[in-house]
Amino acid sequence: MTDKDMNEEIIDETVEAAEITEETISNENEILKLKSEVDDWKNSYLRKQAEFQNFTKRKEKEFEDLKAFASEKIIVKVLDIIDNLERAISASSESKDFDSLVKGVELTLSQMKSTIITEGVEAIETEKAAFDPHLHMAVAVEDSADYNNDDIISEFQKGYKMKGKVIRPSMVKVCKK
Repeated sequence: MTDKDMNEEIIDETVEAAEITEETISNENEILKLKSEVDDWKNSYLRKQAEFQNFTKRKEKEFEDLKAFASEKIIVKVLDIIDNLERAISASSESKDFDSLVKGVELTLSQMKSTIITEGVEAIETEKAAFDPHLHMAVAVEDSADYNNDDIISEFQKGYKMKGKVIRPSMVKVCKK
């Protein structure tokens, strides 16, 4: 092998080594770039996870507050009714007028009925109605010639629905033959 051949071989090896070094550096740069992207995604994920946990805690607190103060609006209305009852009792005890007490109680009862109606509460009808176990609770039965089987004879306690849902069934006496 001649010096010229050896020099060319050394140059070729040097070029190859330089190319390998450039490729290695390029690969290392790519790896560093990918590691940086992974770190960015990881940080973004951790931030989103923390935000979601904070959101969840905030919503749980809002729900607890909502539950705690859900009845506030109706309580304020009931307090007005209590005030009116106290006024009726006070006025009737001063005047010793039974009729004014009855009138005050009737007005207060009317106010109470109006309040529950505005809250979506309605009475369950039982007059001339057939027994419905979804709306009524039979507490007594009686055989009566004046009524058909399963007709309601009388109501012992009014039942109520709130926005379509039965919140207290009517207590009734039912005709059974």
